[in-house]
Amino acid sequence: MKERRNILIGATGSVAAIKVGEFVERLKEINIDNIEIEIKIVATESAKNFFNDSVTDLMLKCEDEFSNWRAIGDDILHISLRQWADLYIILPLTANTLAKLSNGLCDNILTNIARAWDFNKPIIVCPAMNNFMWEHPITLRQIDTLKSFGYKVIFPIEKKLACGEYGMGGMQEIEKIIEQVILELNLPSKA
Repeated sequence: MKERRNILIGATGSVAAIKVGEFVERLKEINIDNIEIEIKIVATESAKNFFNDSVTDLMLKCEDEFSNWRAIGDDILHISLRQWADLYIILPLTANTLAKLSNGLCDNILTNIARAWDFNKPIIVCPAMNNFMWEHPITLRQIDTLKSFGYKVIFPIEKKLACGEYGMGGMQEIEKIIEQVILELNLPSKA
């Protein structure tokens, strides 16, 4: 019987959200004997602008949050997803959602899950933003706050950004992110 690893992806509204589909495909390619990977996706409204059908088929929506709730004891989606997931990765993480997470704001399904997260399980963020946003003094403070909570941070890289500028703030390459997921889930490195 195969073991299962459940990966929950949270996507925010950066242009880098176009890479969520590639990330999902790479996760599906991980071929490790006796381990099955299941994927679910939550997203902010603005992230949905960057998705193709392969991503939207796996996506749960904000309006699903309380759709099954009628009485005490009924399912609440952000809690059941927290329980289901072995790992939560927010990819990409915008400056806006970084600010929300570092201050405990939870105004959508993605941030609700993060606020309710069990830090005995890995939670990873992959920041992606304009270089001036990344280099703003508050960004490092917010990243440090997340790290103090127990978040793992996969730092951005320097490259030509969607705005046309060259600088630090591009989301890390998918292959490096996959390597970190494999490490965090204690999977054999055969991928």
